[in-house]
Amino acid sequence: MLGLLAAVLFVGWTQWQLWQPLKGGGEGAVTVEIPQGATASEVASKLQEAGVVDSATLFGLRALISGKRQNLVAGTLQLKRNMSYSAALAALSGTVPFQAETTSVTTQEGLSIREVAQRFKRQGVLDDYGATAKKIFKTSRSKLRTTYKMPASVDTLEGFLFPATYELPVPAKADDLVTRQLQSFQQNFNGISLTKAKRAGLTPYEVLIIASMVEREARLTRERKLIAAVIYNRLKLNMPLGIDATFRYASGDWTNPIKQSELDKDGPYNSRKRIGLPPTPIGNPGLASIEAAADPANVNYLYFVVKPNRCGEHAFSATNEKFLADQAKYNQARDAAGKSPVTC
Repeated sequence: MLGLLAAVLFVGWTQWQLWQPLKGGGEGAVTVEIPQGATASEVASKLQEAGVVDSATLFGLRALISGKRQNLVAGTLQLKRNMSYSAALAALSGTVPFQAETTSVTTQEGLSIREVAQRFKRQGVLDDYGATAKKIFKTSRSKLRTTYKMPASVDTLEGFLFPATYELPVPAKADDLVTRQLQSFQQNFNGISLTKAKRAGLTPYEVLIIASMVEREARLTRERKLIAAVIYNRLKLNMPLGIDATFRYASGDWTNPIKQSELDKDGPYNSRKRIGLPPTPIGNPGLASIEAAADPANVNYLYFVVKPNRCGEHAFSATNEKFLADQAKYNQARDAAGKSPVTC
């Protein structure tokens, strides 16, 4: 009699656990990656590891009973934690539409990791963005060195965090954003032809460094390839690049005039004293600047300076004489205006 009672209680308990009459659609948000071709058991394990369901075994049994074991979808799924087996099955089989709450997070082209982190801090979101970038760099370092020829001395993801607008599960987490940015960079960069760069003896990482400088210097899309050409030409002639944005990256000051004492002080980002590229990118460039850095214009320009009374347009030149004349026009307009003669 006691054995029969125990058996009845066990069956009842199992049914309760299997059908979860008091459990609903879950809470919060979690991203789960289900590989193509994953078996039902593998899917169930992924869900249990992510906290979506309580038991991979019972989820698999529910999928078998419902006849949905062979119809579970693959891909990057936005689910919830602590979902009932029926709610998880519905989300994974397409029985009902499932939309997790998301929020848009945008990072601007050209900004450094430090600048993005400072902006997020002012906005009161993703306070650990900078620390997260350092953490993910440690796990990605080996692949980045192999794939992009990143030097062993580099200790930052600078340049690799692709700027764009990302839809993230609520609440937004820095881990999700940095991971998505790195994945997006890899997808975009892999579509770039590096034929010209290889002929010039440049590695993929060096192309990325050039792209970051192009991003900071170019206001007009049509000038990106021209600025890239100046960098290529100067590298070929062993001329210092003389790009002020490298100073600003090192100092973190993008607004105040650069002091002569800064220009006189040697350092890895002093592109007026040092020959060659800076040791790392000086920001995170967008696709247009990466394309320009990989495929510069076929011109002999060695110099460029901002044209006065124009919105960031540059005057390009192949000789020092022409450059000095263009520079004199800029200085004259600046002195007359008592401020920068750039008008936008």
